[in-house]
Amino acid sequence: MSSSTAVPGQSPIAETAPLSLCALEPHVPADRLVAEMVPPPRFDSVRFDTYVPDPDQPSQVEAVKVLSGFATGLGGAHATGTGKRKWFMSRKPAPAAGPLGVYLDGGYGVGKTHLLASLWHATPAAPSLKAFGTFVELTNLVGALGFQQTVQTLSGHRLLCIDEFELDDPGDTVLVSSLLSRLVEAGVALAATSNTLPGKLGEGRFAAADFLREIQGLSSHFRPLRIDGEDYRHRGLPEAPAPYSDEQVTRAAYATAGASLDDFPALLDHLARVHPSRYGALTDGVRAVCLTDVQPVPDQSTALRLVVLADRLYDREIPVLASGLPFDRLFSDEMLNGGYRKKYFRAISRLTALARDAKGLVAQ
Repeated sequence: MSSSTAVPGQSPIAETAPLSLCALEPHVPADRLVAEMVPPPRFDSVRFDTYVPDPDQPSQVEAVKVLSGFATGLGGAHATGTGKRKWFMSRKPAPAAGPLGVYLDGGYGVGKTHLLASLWHATPAAPSLKAFGTFVELTNLVGALGFQQTVQTLSGHRLLCIDEFELDDPGDTVLVSSLLSRLVEAGVALAATSNTLPGKLGEGRFAAADFLREIQGLSSHFRPLRIDGEDYRHRGLPEAPAPYSDEQVTRAAYATAGASLDDFPALLDHLARVHPSRYGALTDGVRAVCLTDVQPVPDQSTALRLVVLADRLYDREIPVLASGLPFDRLFSDEMLNGGYRKKYFRAISRLTALARDAKGLVAQ
């Protein structure tokens, strides 16, 4: 057995080569998709009292107050059960006063996901009666279970939280709107967020109008809740670190237990062969992602797959160390000015945060 070698500022050199995401093709059973509809690890411990409002943004303080009251009001007949679905009940719970849904309206990095996860944690119901997922994860669930089975699975829930509600795919929007209509009829409370499109005047006010228009008949069930503020990921933090050399990234991958090491173009090719619903499983057990030769994303389909991977890495707090171009040059100007630009800006913001987290992997 070879001996490990110490490197100043790093863990001992690993005795085995790092993982390769390109070598993994995980299979994810449908029941895992349902069981994993909880706040991701990054937001597992957040609560309303751990949200730090910007003192210059009174809407953030008001949001905590309103959402706390909304959670308290969700303590209903089937919120105190033992995980049995509502179809066992002979009568419907009494309808709650006011809208059964809330829409968190604001720009990037103002803490909407923190607040949404806090709402999930604060709602007085067993975890099996609450669901939390992104819009993409919800559409993937429908794809895995079928529409009717998804309705049956979620209709016994007290609360469904949808993070990053997406309005840029009319087909998916209609699908999810139909699903939510059925769930509202079953008495399920709803909460959702979506990011304002960069460059839109009025910021979230236009996002709220778009959201309520696209969900059409559901709009009366949502109360828009405005959250102003700047991106907390850049509040008092340094700029994203410059990319490292291929040698630094490779050495860090070998020195970090549980790290993966992949050539960026090869990883993009691999993502085309793995369904996005499996990207979370693709990172199971991975403690750091190391990428060499980061280049501009060649086309929109590839870019959208990368966005999903960035979300899963961010959810799991997996640092990303990279060589090549900085992450703010991943997407072309045409992409950043197009219909999917909100996704690309979100991916840049999240990958930048993960790049900061990875600084400690490199020997100084």
